[in-house]
Amino acid sequence: MTLNKFNLPDVGEGLTEAEIVAWKVKAGDTVAVNDVLCEIETAKSLVELPSPFAGTVTELLVPEGVTVDVGTPIISVSDAVDAPAPAAAAPAPAPVAQEQAAGQEQASAAPMYGTLPADDSDAGEPAGRPAGGPLVGSGPKADAVKRRRRISAPAAAGHEAPSAATATGAAAPVVERAGVEAHDIWINPDAASSPADAATGPAGSVEARPTFGGAISGLVGKVLAKPPVRKIARDLGINLADVVPTGARGEVTREDLVSYQAQRDAEVDKADSFWGKSGRPQEQRIERIPVKGVRKATAKAMVESAFAAPHVSIFVDVDASRTMEFVKRLKASRDFEGIKVSPLLILAKAVIWAAARNPSVNATWVDNPDGSDSAEIHVKHFMNLGIAAATPRGLMVPNIKNAQDLSLKQLALALNELATTARAGKTQPAQMRGGTLTVTNIGALGIDTGTPIINPGEVAIVAFGTIKQKPWVLDGEVIPRWITTLGGSFDHRVVDGDLSARFMADVAAILEEPALLLD
Repeated sequence: MTLNKFNLPDVGEGLTEAEIVAWKVKAGDTVAVNDVLCEIETAKSLVELPSPFAGTVTELLVPEGVTVDVGTPIISVSDAVDAPAPAAAAPAPAPVAQEQAAGQEQASAAPMYGTLPADDSDAGEPAGRPAGGPLVGSGPKADAVKRRRRISAPAAAGHEAPSAATATGAAAPVVERAGVEAHDIWINPDAASSPADAATGPAGSVEARPTFGGAISGLVGKVLAKPPVRKIARDLGINLADVVPTGARGEVTREDLVSYQAQRDAEVDKADSFWGKSGRPQEQRIERIPVKGVRKATAKAMVESAFAAPHVSIFVDVDASRTMEFVKRLKASRDFEGIKVSPLLILAKAVIWAAARNPSVNATWVDNPDGSDSAEIHVKHFMNLGIAAATPRGLMVPNIKNAQDLSLKQLALALNELATTARAGKTQPAQMRGGTLTVTNIGALGIDTGTPIINPGEVAIVAFGTIKQKPWVLDGEVIPRWITTLGGSFDHRVVDGDLSARFMADVAAILEEPALLLD
C-alpha cells in the first residue's frame, strides 16, 4: 500500500498561497483520478482541485478556512481501495449483464452532456448528468443563440418512434415555453436547467432554443417569469436578475419573490441592530475581519498602482440619447434576441475604437528588471478589454481576450458570459490575466462619475457613469436628453494630457453618434 500526499499546487500565475474553502471528500471516501477534492480560494478566484491519485482518502491535512502556502500537503490518499468496492464490481448474472450492456449502448449513442453534435444540437439533453461536473469552456456558439425549430429524424429504437412522432406533432407547441414572458436580462447559470428540462422528451422532441443547463457557465439567455410575477417584482422594486429561479422551466415564481423579499427584509432588520450596545466599551464593539483572498489581492494591487503610476483623471459629459435609441433598436432586433444589450456594450465598442486611434492608452510601462533607470513602453496591438465586476467575494476584473476582433453581437455575448460567470463566482485566474485596458460601470450603482484607479499592468481605465435625463442645450434650445459622465484615469508616465483628452473625446463621440462605428 502506498500513501500519496497531495501538495497545494500553483493553479495560477505566481500563486503563493490559497485558502481551503470547502472539502468535497472526507476520510474513508474512495476517489478516482480527476475527482474534485476541495475548493480553494486564491487571490483571484475560487478553484476546484482535482485528485491526481486514485484510492482511498486517509486524512484531510488542512481544515477548512485555513490559508496555506503552495507546496503544503493538504490531503493524503492511499492507493488501496476499501474491501467492499471489489464486491460491488463482481460479474452480474447474464440477464442483468445484458441490460447493462444495452444501457451502455444507449448511453454511447446519446450525445455527451455539454457537447454540440453537428446534426442533433436541438434534440434535447440526455436525462442524466455525468459526475464530472461542468464542462468548462463548452457552450453555444456566438451565432447560435436563436435556432430555427427543427424536427429530428425518428429515433433509432423502434419503440421510441411513436413518442418521437407525438413530440413533433400536435404536442410541439407545448414544448415551447408557453405562457412564460421573457425579459432580456442575464440568467442565473445555477438555475439555467431543471429536472423538467432534462425530461422534456426523447431525442426527437422539438426545442425552440437550446438549453444546455447549469453545466455551461457562460450560457446567456432570458430571465423567465409570468406577467403577474413581473408585476409583483415591479411593485416591490425587485430586479428579477437578482432572484434565483426555482420554477420547472427555470422561471422565477411568486414563491421565489417572497423568499427574496424576506431576505431583503432580514438585511434591513440587521441594520436596525447593527450598532452595538452603548453600555459596552467601544473596544468590544469592533468587528475584526481577516484580509485574505480577493480582498487581499485587490488591496495589494490598488496600493501598487496608486503609488507606482502617477494618475491623472479627466471627465467629460456626453449626450448619450442616440446610444439609448441604438440600444433600444438592438433589443428589438431579431439578431440580438435573447442577448442582454445595454449601453455598456456601446461603450465597450467605443473604447476599442478609440484605442485604435490613440494606441498609447493600450500599453504597459515596463521597468528594467536590473533596477536601472531605463524602461520600456509596450504598446499592445490587441485589446484584452477588462470589465470591473463587483461580486460577493469582492472586486474582480476579468477581461475579454482579443476584443478588437469581435463583432457587436459577439461582444455582447462575451459581456453576458463574463458577467454571468463573475456573478456565479466561477471566474478563473486565466480570465483575469493579460488585461490591456479596463472599463468600470459605476453607473449601474447610480453613481454619476468617479476617479478610478488603474488596474496594475495597464495605463488607462474608463469609468462609465449613470445615464439619466437632464436639461441639455441643443441648437439653442433647452430640452431633456439622456446624459452621462465619463471619467478616465491615466498613467501620466505614458499618457500625456493631450492624448488622454483625445481618447476620451473619441469615446464620447461614439456615444453621441454610434453610427461612427460603421466608418
